[in-house]
Amino acid sequence: METALVTGAAGFIGSHVARRLCADGFAVVGLDNLDPYYDVRLKRARLAELAASPSFRFAELDLADRGAMAALFREHRFAYVVHLGGQAGVRHSLVAPHAYGEANLIGFLNVLEGCRAVSCRHLLYASSSSVYGAQRSMPLRTAEPADHPLSLYGATKRANELMAHSYSHLFGLPATGLRFFTVYGPWGRPDMAMWLFTAAVIDGKPVRLFNNGKMRRDFTYIDDVTEAVARLVPHLPQGDPAWADAGCDPAASNAPWRIYNVGNSRPVEVMHLLELIEQAVGRKAEREFLPMQAGDVVETCADSAALERAVGFRPNTSIEHGTRRFVDWFRAYRAAEAPSA
Repeated sequence: METALVTGAAGFIGSHVARRLCADGFAVVGLDNLDPYYDVRLKRARLAELAASPSFRFAELDLADRGAMAALFREHRFAYVVHLGGQAGVRHSLVAPHAYGEANLIGFLNVLEGCRAVSCRHLLYASSSSVYGAQRSMPLRTAEPADHPLSLYGATKRANELMAHSYSHLFGLPATGLRFFTVYGPWGRPDMAMWLFTAAVIDGKPVRLFNNGKMRRDFTYIDDVTEAVARLVPHLPQGDPAWADAGCDPAASNAPWRIYNVGNSRPVEVMHLLELIEQAVGRKAEREFLPMQAGDVVETCADSAALERAVGFRPNTSIEHGTRRFVDWFRAYRAAEAPSA
């Protein structure tokens, strides 16, 4: 049984991926520092689900702890690393920038060093659609440069891609970056629109709509993201010797390094998402229209064709199906968390 490290295992995507890798026959070490960026009870509930698997082990560690990270890699000598930890959130990066430097830059450097030290077979790591920033041509393509992020969060994710490339070039570390597009679904994050809107509708509170609701997002269902990651784990990137002579695709290299978009490729208006939630809940919501927030973008839409060519899969869950699934889960989670009378 090969051992895989999943960082951010108490997080949204990380908990789903850790569960899938356990089911696929890996021994999984899940790392998380249980940061209180959002309710730690949710993170512990995700870990409780994972604890049911005998092939899962939890390590409560901080990515930025250089010594502890080195010791963890020495102990387990991971064959695969799926790095989904770090500090998330565009808006939070405006008020807590140092958290992003520590988790997303220093933490990622510690992951790279660990992978190098144990000759990790494949490192997969979370990037983000936020790297595209000021780019306005849709759909967003990995074949186009992504050098103008509009938030520190996006800048740290772009830095991760470049850091990984340097290790691929210098040490032959196979590394694959995954630009996720607005992932949602059961066990999702409380700071994301799907959770915020659903909670507001159920509680009878106003729904805050930035840019006066004129936003479009490429909502990507968690099961599709998990499937993409699982298929990419054994799909090691290969360096292309002719890369420099073939137009220098910014998502490829002559080193064993690759970047993929992981998105549904069907952007949805935020107002339509709210309407779907209202239908699922059975209640209309009051709308509060607000201006655009700093660091945000009006629209995202992924071109995931390269992912499909690589592993024969691209996200395809409809927003209608995914929204119903989330609302059903949210109600059950709320009921389970409610104090007994």
